[in-house]
Amino acid sequence: AVKRAPQCLPEAVPEGKRTRPTNPAQPVRQTQKRSRVSQHPYRDRVIHLLALKSYKKPELLVRLLRDGIRQKDKDCLGSVLQQVATLNPKDNTYTLKDYLFKALQRDWPGYDEREKQALEVILAR
Repeated sequence: AVKRAPQCLPEAVPEGKRTRPTNPAQPVRQTQKRSRVSQHPYRDRVIHLLALKSYKKPELLVRLLRDGIRQKDKDCLGSVLQQVATLNPKDNTYTLKDYLFKALQRDWPGYDEREKQALEVILAR
């Protein structure tokens, strides 16, 4: 007689760690986006992030690190922010200076589709 496995075996995937189907092209797209953005001047990258929303300096640094920045760029974030942003002392957030909105590239490679749509709304004001 063939022994059957008990039906109450726990799932192979631990609770809370569900796997989701992976898109093999996804890592490539992420890498391509990151490398295209990293080829642009650091100042432009900061400007295009601040165009979408106000950032606290640590939040901005996290986003820039995710896109890939060099140590020397990381070290000069303060001086770049002085040039392109206004500090709100109440909540320590930086907002893009108004005159820089005219210089934005609507097709910035660092933007995903949602961010491009958000930028269109912001620029329409």
